[in-house]
Amino acid sequence: MKNFIGCVALAIVLVSCNGTKKSDIKYAEVEEVETQAHPGKKLMETLCYSCHGLSETENNRIGPPMIAIKKRYLNGNMSKEAFIESMQVWIKNPNENNVKMYGAVNQFGLMPKLAYPETSIAQIAEYMYDFKIEQPDWFEAHYQQQSGQRRSMNSKQFQNQK
Repeated sequence: MKNFIGCVALAIVLVSCNGTKKSDIKYAEVEEVETQAHPGKKLMETLCYSCHGLSETENNRIGPPMIAIKKRYLNGNMSKEAFIESMQVWIKNPNENNVKMYGAVNQFGLMPKLAYPETSIAQIAEYMYDFKIEQPDWFEAHYQQQSGQRRSMNSKQFQNQK
C-alpha cells in the first residue's frame, strides 16, 4: 500500500513538473509574439533605424544605436511615463537645453527636428521601455569602455566643449 501511494505521489509530481516546463515554454513564445507584434517595434525599425540602426559599424554611424539611447535614458530609473515624455520632448525639439546624451551630441551633432506624430513616438518609446532592444555586436564592449566617460560628463562640461 505504501509503495502504491508513493508511486501515485511520484506520478503527480512528474506530471506537474512537465506541465510547468510546458507553460514556461508557452510564456516565452507568447512574449516573443508580443514583441514582434508591438506597433512600436515596426515604427522603430522604419523611422529610427536609418540613423540608429544595427548594421552600422562602430565607426561608421550617423547616431547612437537605440540600445544606447534606452540605457542612457533609463539610467535614472525613470517611470515609463517619464521615459515616453523624455523621448517626445527630445524628438520633437532636440536642442542643447534638453540634451541627455552629451557624448553622442559631441560626436554626431544635434539630431534634426522630426515631425513624427506623438502617438508614433509614444509607441516607439513604449516598445523601448517594455522590451529588450537588439544591439550591434560591438556595442557591449564600447558601452563598458565609454560608460565612465559618459557618466562623468555633465551639462557644464558639454557647454565648455562647444
